[in-house]
Amino acid sequence: MKAFCRDCFWQGEEPVRRCPDCGSPRIVAHPELGELAIAHMDCDAFYASVEKRDRPELRDVAVIVGGGKRGVVTTCCYIARIKGVRSAMPMFKALQACPEAVVIKPDFTKYRAESKRILGLAAELTPLIQNLSLDEAWMDLSGTERLHGAAPAITLARLQKRIEDETGLTVSIGLAVNKFLAKIASDLDKPRGFSVIGHEAQAFLAPKPVKILPGVGPAMVASLEKAGYRTVGDLARADIKVLADRWGAWGLRLHDLSHGRDHRAVNPNEARKGISCETTFNDDLSQVSDLEDRLAPLCERVARQARQAGVAGRVVTLKLRTTDFKIVTRRRTLPVATQTAHTLFKVGRELLSKEATGRPWRLIGIGIADLVDAATAGDDFFAGDERKALSTERSLDAIRAKFGAGAVTSGRILRARSAAEED
Repeated sequence: MKAFCRDCFWQGEEPVRRCPDCGSPRIVAHPELGELAIAHMDCDAFYASVEKRDRPELRDVAVIVGGGKRGVVTTCCYIARIKGVRSAMPMFKALQACPEAVVIKPDFTKYRAESKRILGLAAELTPLIQNLSLDEAWMDLSGTERLHGAAPAITLARLQKRIEDETGLTVSIGLAVNKFLAKIASDLDKPRGFSVIGHEAQAFLAPKPVKILPGVGPAMVASLEKAGYRTVGDLARADIKVLADRWGAWGLRLHDLSHGRDHRAVNPNEARKGISCETTFNDDLSQVSDLEDRLAPLCERVARQARQAGVAGRVVTLKLRTTDFKIVTRRRTLPVATQTAHTLFKVGRELLSKEATGRPWRLIGIGIADLVDAATAGDDFFAGDERKALSTERSLDAIRAKFGAGAVTSGRILRARSAAEED
């Protein structure tokens, strides 16, 4: 098979412009189409698409999902993207670019439920699924041809159609020889796309800027460009020893990526790197008490997610953003891994006290990292406070599960909610 139709699943050995069976132009063609099995599935503008599906009157309207006039864009629909809106853009800039947009506060409970639904459909095809976030995952369909009676490409196209039919949401698929290339492929034709990258990868990558490589952020781009590496092709032509001498193991990794090589397997058990929550204020805050009021509910959310996921964190991270958008982060490694709001807030406020010296802030966040299985948390002899807090918070979880999320809360959380509503 060298080509197939995404509408009727016709298969052929030669690429065509339109399907000979149904006339559809949605043809996928590649000489290695029947051999590739590593895929990246990416939901299209996921949060915004969920909101549009649930509110049909917004179908042809620009939609931005984010928080408040001082918040940032969590995501936006493609109509808003055409106007220049991007994820992580300050909300005031987004509304300058697209003043007619409808702004909706994110509803992560709804998004998590839809993510679970979509990933559940994918899990019927292969157990080798590695989640990256709520809206994207890698899949390995190697050896599934006999089970599904089709090559992985056809199985993935059927999944794509089933997701759209059953959930009203769309996904884009990237199919390639490895995870790195599959992720790049899924961005090539959005929304509702299906793109393939095979062994032509090095030629495809060569003219692309180095920022296309995973892990290459603005600082690394500047470092690479200063050294004369502006494109992926520049890196591919570089002496591997020079890259290793300058950037160590990361230089070796860049050399592999520049040649389209990625030896990582799709690993369903790969540990989640961390859990975090943050909030942007409508008005800058400088008082310690005000900042602590906003910190407390974030600690509860992170701790609750950790307990639901069955993990605990050995590192607590506090995040603050200045009025000129600079990020300040502070970390502390704990003697005992935690999954309680009690410990998170205690450590978070200690970190905060060193930064809250009268300077105004526009955002605060809290998170845990260096995650471990929760079964190992709280076993240390000196972990009495953590064990006691965990017992209390699990009891509160049970009450909320029975009577609703708002059934019980603390005075500080209520105060924080009131402040947020005033914003």
